Order: sequence, then C-alpha cells, then structure tokens
Amino acid sequence: MMTARVRIMVAVAALTSSLCAGYAASDTTSHGLASPESFAGIADTEKRSAAIFTELGKVLTHPRCTNCHPAGDSPRQGDNPHLHQPPVTRGADGHGSPSMRCNTCHQKANFEPGRIPGHPEWHLAPREMAWEGKTIGEICEQIRDPARNGGRKVEDLIDHIGKDTLVGWAWKPGFGRSPAPGTQAQAGALVEAWVKTGAACPAP
Repeated sequence: MMTARVRIMVAVAALTSSLCAGYAASDTTSHGLASPESFAGIADTEKRSAAIFTELGKVLTHPRCTNCHPAGDSPRQGDNPHLHQPPVTRGADGHGSPSMRCNTCHQKANFEPGRIPGHPEWHLAPREMAWEGKTIGEICEQIRDPARNGGRKVEDLIDHIGKDTLVGWAWKPGFGRSPAPGTQAQAGALVEAWVKTGAACPAP
C-alpha cells in the first residue's frame, strides 16, 4: 500500500511534468481529416483503400495515440513524446505496477487544475498493439491482425476507433495537449470506408 506521503510526491511530480508538457504543447495546432468521399477519384479499389488508411494514419501516428502504444514498457507523454514522469511501467496488465497503478494519478476524467489526463479505463495498450516508430503500412498490417489488435475483426475496429471513449480521449485531451486530427466520428468514418474497400494496406 502506498503511503500518503508517496502519493503526494507522485501527484506533485505528475503535476510538474504535466505543466512542462503543457507549456511545450501550447503552440501546437490540430489538423483536419479528409472525408472518405474525397478519395472517390481513385478508381483502383485497393489503392483507394490504402489511401484511406494513410489518411487515418494521421491519427494513429499522433502523439495522443503513440504515447499509449509505446515500443517499450513505459508510456510517453506530451506532444514531444518523452518518457512518462514520474517513471512508470506497464505492469502485468497494462495498468501499472502493483506499487504504482495508473489510477494513482489518472482519475476518471481529466483533472484540469493539475493538468493530469484521465479516463475510467486509463492504461497502456498491450505490447502486441505497440506501434510507436512503425510506418503506416506496418501499423496497418498490425491493426488488421487479430493476434495484434486485441482479437478483433476489422469490422470491429469501426466502433473501437469511432466510438470507444478511451480512444475518444485523444480528441479531448485537456489543457496543453494537442488533440488528434479531425474528430473521432471522422476517424470512424475513415475506418468504415477502409473496411468496405477491402482493408488494404499501404506499402510497408
């Protein structure tokens, strides 16, 4: 059991880090997403599908996504992805180590006075779903592979990306963090269009 003193130290460290991240992100801007219809001019269905996923890749490679899909066992934070401070690890279940659970600091919603992001299911993506540093094509191959996407069919990704509230946090990240491009609904529409055109991938 973590003592009250340690909890306070953790909260202060998280607050300090968050404030620094917020300052670094203060001059960033969000970008929109092209609609599925804007790819209608690509006659080849497979090429159109790959182009749609490339557009979705603007979201998947954004720090709001890659920070929680890290290549290692520690999350990153900020718009200039740096290792989480205080140092933490994913633990056995992605919710942190036994002595430093994610919800020690991350509550059920963003805590704006402390600049600490939050969600009821706050945790790291499983190791097999890590895509930090990968190309759009590599992420595409990964995300349509049930062994590396949480056991989902590609059709399931429409709701997962388009409606899951933890994914949706990426567009409502709170003070000092740039949101993912476009909106969650637009990202979901791109996933749906990608699936309906055969879920083709860009070149690795």
